[in-house]
Amino acid sequence: MGYYWSLLNMRSDVRIGIVGGSGLYQMAGLTDPEEAVIDTPFGKPSDSYRIGTLEGKKVAFLARHHRNHTILPSELNFRANIHGFKQLGVEWILSASAVGSLKEELRPLDVVLPDQFYDRTKARISTFFGNGIVAHVSFGDPVCHVLSDVIGAAGADVGVPIKRGGTYVCMEGPQFSTKAESNTYRSWGMDLIGMTNLQEAKLAREAEICYSTMALVTDYDCWHPDHESVTVADIIKNLTMNSENAQKIIRAAVKRLPVDRTCKCAISLQHAILTDLKKAPAETRTKLELLLRKYL
Repeated sequence: MGYYWSLLNMRSDVRIGIVGGSGLYQMAGLTDPEEAVIDTPFGKPSDSYRIGTLEGKKVAFLARHHRNHTILPSELNFRANIHGFKQLGVEWILSASAVGSLKEELRPLDVVLPDQFYDRTKARISTFFGNGIVAHVSFGDPVCHVLSDVIGAAGADVGVPIKRGGTYVCMEGPQFSTKAESNTYRSWGMDLIGMTNLQEAKLAREAEICYSTMALVTDYDCWHPDHESVTVADIIKNLTMNSENAQKIIRAAVKRLPVDRTCKCAISLQHAILTDLKKAPAETRTKLELLLRKYL
């Protein structure tokens, strides 16, 4: 426990976090990088955090699936990943991930900022709470509109079109969809499908961190009659092509940060905790101290 508190104090100038998904395992332009191996009360994050300077700002980069891509979506320790960013003092998390398109107009190589999620996962832990402390955060608007505005403006800065809005279906995986599933999601009006971002968004909200994700379209899932079913080879090819644009957008967004946190992300726990913390189990209070310290 003492290690991560001392690390938090040491890294309090790291306010921006970046999560790289499939195909984005390092951040171009990161200078003076150093590795931060962090322990959390929830276990080990996916990888060490690469801390360095990007556009004159201190940032922490984490490869979601490990830099060697060794972790399945269903194996990700989402709590440790987000808690590690919190320990570093991060206030904004910019996420990038590969997605399939469920709409004709969302084409491979497009960059989309979804603003809603639909949960189709089955066995994932997506809250820090429990074991004697109950909290229910507001999640009607699951991504930070302020951070999304920053990312949208960053796309304009570098001449990369970004499509705003849409619903991201978060599926369990690791298999891709059946045609029946894909067509069902389309009939529901869903826009994108992926395997990772919903849990990150939920936990970032509980950690009072602003979160938004750049969805990098790699394929048409398996519903499109003019395209073969998705393969890893197709995804990697398109991700490689999209990676350069994604990194341009991230750098431009980092350049625009920090901004005033006029959103409610920073106070999302203010009216969410139902438990009298004075009567909560001491072990759980200790485990959640980083999240609860201003409410204790």
